[in-house]
Amino acid sequence: MTKSSAPNVAPSVSLSPALTQPTDIIPLPPASPAPQPVKQPIKGPTTTVNLISGGIAGFISATALQPLDLLKTRLQQQQSSSSTVVRVTLKGELAKLTRIKELWRGVVPSMLRTGVGAGLYFTCLSKARSALAGYKARRSGTAIATNASSVLPKLSPLENLSTGFVARALVGYVTMPITVIKTRYESNMYHYRSMKEAVLGTYYDGHPRGSIRNFFTGSMATLARDSPYAGLYVLFYEASKAELPQMLSGLSVSSSSSVVNSASAFIAASLATTVTGPFDAIKTRLQLNNQLTFAGATRQLCGEPGGFLNLFRGLSLRLGRKGLSAAISWCVYEELIRAAGLYNSKLCT
Repeated sequence: MTKSSAPNVAPSVSLSPALTQPTDIIPLPPASPAPQPVKQPIKGPTTTVNLISGGIAGFISATALQPLDLLKTRLQQQQSSSSTVVRVTLKGELAKLTRIKELWRGVVPSMLRTGVGAGLYFTCLSKARSALAGYKARRSGTAIATNASSVLPKLSPLENLSTGFVARALVGYVTMPITVIKTRYESNMYHYRSMKEAVLGTYYDGHPRGSIRNFFTGSMATLARDSPYAGLYVLFYEASKAELPQMLSGLSVSSSSSVVNSASAFIAASLATTVTGPFDAIKTRLQLNNQLTFAGATRQLCGEPGGFLNLFRGLSLRLGRKGLSAAISWCVYEELIRAAGLYNSKLCT
């Protein structure tokens, strides 16, 4: 029986579309995106930068404004605050200063107090503000806010008041011995010829064997003046920095950081100085006579001719000195901190 011949046809196999594509164009998995550089948090100025910047600012302001400080001390030791007596006192004190360098009498203790004090104060204030701002940022998950004219963190008014108060209280007590020596050195009640004589004279004053307590005379009055002053100052300073740029832009005046910071510092210092003026008069009276108490010095001042106004004796000179001192020191400090930050950022790039 003859077999029928049939064509030898291979069975058809259906291929999936994926296998019909050339192997050289098989799609690859999407490439992972390039890693983005991690943005490091902005670090505040270091302790060394704060100390150096604050010290330089303090030295400059103390040296430039020492004549106003000397005349203020001489005026506050007088027994009257009438305008006639004030004019006579200022003319008399200026007449006694036969050489121009005598206006800078006491500049060494003043530079020590202001330079060391400013360095410590700016450091404590910066650390306290940075720590508080960092804590708030971690709690809220947001970045630390700063002012347009400053590299320092931005806080609420109450936080500005609190940090300034605490920082000044700590530094004021540490620098109290220098403050007492400075006041006695500037006064014409003590004719000290050197720092050594001033230190020994203060140590043995009223105590044959000497007493360390003499270097802390008037500490309560000083803290009652400086701590509220610093708190109010930081409060007014930050508020002025927030408002002045808008005002200056409307007046077509330069709103650079140095102009804003200097103007804000002058305004803040003037307001805070006026509020704390009575404590300055009491402090000076206590440090010139360590036999008095705080209440006794207050009664003595108010009992002299002029009455209550005696508590504001020397306010005009202190206003001028404090305003200019704050404008100089805070402007120098903020600009040095800014320059240090720019320098560090260039090193890191």
